[in-house]
Amino acid sequence: MRFFLQPLQKLFDEQDYNKMKIRFLSLASGSSGNCYYLGTDTYGILIDSGIGVRTIKKSLKEYGMALEKIHAVFVTHDHADHIKSAGVLGEKYGIPIYSTPEIHAGMNKNYCMTEKLTSASIRYIYKETPVQLNDFKITAFEVPHDGTDNVGYCIEADGKIFSFLTDLGEITPTAAKYICKAHHLIIEANYDEEMLKMGPYPQHLKGRIASPRGHMSNRATAEFLADNMNEHLKNIWLCHLSKDNNHPDLALKTVEFILRSRGILIGKDVQVAALKRLTPSEFHEFE
Repeated sequence: MRFFLQPLQKLFDEQDYNKMKIRFLSLASGSSGNCYYLGTDTYGILIDSGIGVRTIKKSLKEYGMALEKIHAVFVTHDHADHIKSAGVLGEKYGIPIYSTPEIHAGMNKNYCMTEKLTSASIRYIYKETPVQLNDFKITAFEVPHDGTDNVGYCIEADGKIFSFLTDLGEITPTAAKYICKAHHLIIEANYDEEMLKMGPYPQHLKGRIASPRGHMSNRATAEFLADNMNEHLKNIWLCHLSKDNNHPDLALKTVEFILRSRGILIGKDVQVAALKRLTPSEFHEFE
């Protein structure tokens, strides 16, 4: 019996060892810059690159990852806080930059991206047409915002689904579909409605932020989540919090209050965290 059990245990150990691990890290999330890492033990991709290359390299190195292992950057839209280093990553480091033709055109017109992309590093993707990159199946989808063009990303790997919705003014049926698919959700909670109303921004900017092509408030995000919670959603990360019109504790308390009012408990039914604006947030690894 002992002779039989030892090889069987070895088989189980090998299966567990060979099981793919998916890693997630937010390098920065806010109006000063956005960049998210999703990867395996051996390689990864970035969602947006709105911070400097040196910061990206430093943050990855702290968690045992190297820029040389980044196989692609997927860009959500052409605002400066999402594309700052995309040109350098594409042209100097040879990393393919994926986005829609309209976003690519807008990126190369944006003065904040000093290094312009050439055909060697440009990769076109189209909404709701999945692309396969090694273990990752990546689908871009329409979101309402005021970039030249705007997408979220639904990324599937090893049976795990991550949905990224970093900037959007409202949750459309298309956005809702990909939110509800996610096991792990990165979604905007940009501003507190009262802080925006009473804050120093000029009225036209307040109107832009609160418009259907602007940004999501804490309350709007929380109410959608409360109305659409499902058993397979494990993690919610609140992203792109405003420096002037929000606070991490306020965003979390708003979401917690509204979820609890519908009988959904943070820490029991779902995990919720607010991503840091300027520095890496907690590193996560999923088996």
